[in-house]
Amino acid sequence: MNVSETGGQRPVIGITSYLEQARTGVWDVRAAFLPQVYLDAVTDAGGIALVLPPQPVDAGIASRIVEGLDGLVLSGGADIDPARYGQEPHARTGAPRSDRDDFEFALLDAAIGAELPFLAICRGAQLLNVAQGGSLIQHLPDVVGDERYQLGDGIFNPIRVEVAEGTRIAQLYGDDLSATAHLYHHQAIDALGEDLVVTSRTEDGIIEALELPTVPFGVAVQWHPEEHREDRRLFAGLIAAARAHHHDRTRPSTAKEQA
Repeated sequence: MNVSETGGQRPVIGITSYLEQARTGVWDVRAAFLPQVYLDAVTDAGGIALVLPPQPVDAGIASRIVEGLDGLVLSGGADIDPARYGQEPHARTGAPRSDRDDFEFALLDAAIGAELPFLAICRGAQLLNVAQGGSLIQHLPDVVGDERYQLGDGIFNPIRVEVAEGTRIAQLYGDDLSATAHLYHHQAIDALGEDLVVTSRTEDGIIEALELPTVPFGVAVQWHPEEHREDRRLFAGLIAAARAHHHDRTRPSTAKEQA
């Protein structure tokens, strides 16, 4: 997909990543890690992918990062520290990753404040819910009785999900109002955060998609759309919103236009 096919200049999309121990050649070091499928999804949809590693951050730094972006993807990954939503950790909850939690909560807060378009994926959807005062189910098998939402060994479980009519995500999915959801999450949304709207559930009643209607584009899904190379509708929606955000942000003021 080239620039002319996407209707204008390619917007810059920040994608959060995570720090992992990695080996390459003679090196065995901590490094920023992000699966290529995220990069491909953004570039396929007409954006420029910019990887954002966890780093020390405060509100000012987060705002500065957001100023340089046209859109944001909050990627999947490790469990959020349950202390963030007032719970003790479940035996199956991963060890806290404070570096990533601190960075992404600050980044999301700045993004919402700046009305930066964002797409939150899996962990990102959970982070949005917690940031808005909600909570999480820490281990889904305790609720549904099996491992269908996270089969393990990196195997995604594809299911069809319906999306609610009249929502932002329904606009993106069009007439069929459905999507193939590649599931890989052992946690899920529990108590819903402030201002959030549920836009998709499974047959079990598990929330699979959320929106934040107080911003122009704030879409969150528990599934992994980056894994579905034949369906880039969510990413295309983010790119369109990011392009509009860039245009509004860089448009000359009325005073300048009249000068």
